[in-house]
Formats: sequence, C-alpha cells, structure tokens
Amino acid sequence: MSAVCSTEVFEAKLLTPQLRLVSVSYPELRRGGGGRRNRYIYAHGATTMLAIGLVLNTLGIGLFCWAIFALAVYALPFFIALSIGMIAFQSGAGLIGALLIATAGGALTLVIGQVAVAITRSFALRIAIATAFAIPAAVAGYHVVFALSQIGAPSLAWREVFACLGAVCIGVMSWTRLIVLVETRQFEPGGVAESPS
Repeated sequence: MSAVCSTEVFEAKLLTPQLRLVSVSYPELRRGGGGRRNRYIYAHGATTMLAIGLVLNTLGIGLFCWAIFALAVYALPFFIALSIGMIAFQSGAGLIGALLIATAGGALTLVIGQVAVAITRSFALRIAIATAFAIPAAVAGYHVVFALSQIGAPSLAWREVFACLGAVCIGVMSWTRLIVLVETRQFEPGGVAESPS
C-alpha cells in the first residue's frame, strides 16, 4: 500500500507544473520563504563564449568589408603585378626576382594612373583612366560578393543579384576614389591658378 501511495505521489510531483527553476541539489520545492537560492542561473562559460564569438565575427566581417572597399582601387595594379610576376617567374627570374619585378610593376601602374589622371586636362580622358581602374575592381567585387553570398542566400538568382550590386558598389567606389584624388584646379605655366569665384 505504501509503495502504491509513494508512486502516486511521485507521479503527481512529475505532472505538476513548476513555476521556478529547481536546482539539481534541491529537487524538492520548499514551502514558504527561506532556504538557499541558486545564484548561478546562467551558464557563464557558454554565454561568454557566445557573446565573444558574435562580437569577433561582427568585427571580422566588418574588417573584411572595409578591406574590400579600401583595396578596390588597387585591383588593376594587383592584376598587372600578378601577370608580370608570373611571366618573370616562368622566364627564370626566380621567386625573389619575380616578387621584386611584380612589386615594381604594380607600383608603377598605380603611380602612372594617378599621375595621368592628375595631369590631364581632358575630363573624358580622366573618366577613361578611372574606368580602366574601376573595371577590374568591379570584377573582383563581383566575385567576392558572390562567394560571400553563398553563405546566406541559397537561391542562385539572389546570389547573382547581390553579386551584381556588390560589383556596382565597389566599381563606383573605386572610380570615385581615383577621381576625387585629383583637384579641380587648372594648371598654368607659372603655378596653380586660383579657381574663379
């Protein structure tokens, strides 16, 4: 009789809803006040690691996006440096020689492009030079955004849309960064003329 009674009480305790968290060390609810409370209701290690992981992931993605936009101007010099370096390495210049020649070729391309945009008076020629720098940046932006969109967008159509938007944004940003580097003042033989007011 007592065994049947204890199983009924045990089943009744399992079926009754409990309104507060019960500690493993204190399985029975106490009536009234008093008693020791469990102060560690959160899993400190797991919560901290989750918060740190979210913050670091956000910072990492933000840093990666900043690097994409900051380095977009240098896509054409990088492609030229890579091509020159591969040609030099295949022709027998060695690894160090190919790296030096590639670095010099990329730097020379960047300097020639910026000087050409700064010196030329023709607005159409400036646009053409800036476009030559912006097209490789747009291609690189397309591929980077397409690769990143595979993480979150399962549809191929949406990945293409995001990649095209990324290509346009990075290409336009690269184009404007190269155009903005040039002052709008005109050059004269004696120096820089003041802009008419």
